[in-house]
Amino acid sequence: MSIFIIYNLRVIKVKILFYISKAYSIPIIEPLVKQCNRDEIKFALYVSKKVKAALPEYWKKLEIFSFLGEAISYNPDFVLVPGNFVDYRIPGIKVEIFHGLGVEKAAHYKIRHLFDVYLTSGPFVTEKYNQLQQKHKYFYVKETGWPKVDHILNFPKQNIRKSLNLPEDKKIVLFAPTHSSKMQSATALMPIIPQIIQTDEIWLVKFHELMSKEISEKFSQQNANIIQINSADITPYLHAADLLISDTSSVIYEFMTLDKPIITYNTTGRVDKGINISEPTELRAAIDQSWQNPTEFSANRKDHLSQINPYLNGEICQNVLATLAEIKQNDLIPKKRKPLNLFRKAQLHYHEKFKKGYLR
Repeated sequence: MSIFIIYNLRVIKVKILFYISKAYSIPIIEPLVKQCNRDEIKFALYVSKKVKAALPEYWKKLEIFSFLGEAISYNPDFVLVPGNFVDYRIPGIKVEIFHGLGVEKAAHYKIRHLFDVYLTSGPFVTEKYNQLQQKHKYFYVKETGWPKVDHILNFPKQNIRKSLNLPEDKKIVLFAPTHSSKMQSATALMPIIPQIIQTDEIWLVKFHELMSKEISEKFSQQNANIIQINSADITPYLHAADLLISDTSSVIYEFMTLDKPIITYNTTGRVDKGINISEPTELRAAIDQSWQNPTEFSANRKDHLSQINPYLNGEICQNVLATLAEIKQNDLIPKKRKPLNLFRKAQLHYHEKFKKGYLR
């Protein structure tokens, strides 16, 4: 069915515009870019300066826009957005594909009246968006899975530690806190981390792109067994790591697709997805417990993923493109118009005038 629909997508000459404002969104879009290339679907990228500088080398041969006028002139049928905002002046059906699996965060379900379609990751999120659709009525909801999961599961992991210059004989711990001020664990855990590292461990620390500089700059690499990651794509480090420490970050669900142990600090939901601690002093014992029994929470992880993102066959991007074809062919967008949304439009123009563009 998917192959037939994607074939029709090519026949009717659908054009896709990927709207990318943050560098961490590149691996969300990358598997879709590859799928579009495989299926000969026409697409282009509209990116911020920061994203353009971080693009993979082979992307630089693609059709890339840096200015709004170029994106408007491209006249896409669909604008796919791994983020919360999109410029209303660009033609086409605006499709939210989400910038993460932050399903515990209220912002994940905030309707900003910018999108015509929401492509959800799994039943838990779909149910909430179906309820929102009944309230607002103007957008379409379809469950496809989250595209970055394809990127994670299909990532070439052979000799991954060697390619990252990481030792094969050490246990690798990945610390990846969220940036949200109310949920982040960095402030509490960073002071204790250098004190508890053991000689047979390497710790990788990955701060979110939006993490407060005041917090991230306090981090001191005073221990030779700590490596700070600056790459926009955390995926290779997910494969290299034996254990993840986080809080309520979306990266937890990304790591769960690999079925490896997780420690959370004051997580706000699904506390049984790993060992959840409430005090920094509990961290070392939780790590030791994870080393002793890495499969302890495996069944819980699989159960939670069945609700958050059950699509683990590497075919989410095919689902996304098939859904776009269905929308185009069957005119599935509700006829009710979006609200005028004057505040969001004014906000966009403010950023454009005083902050050198909204896609920044």
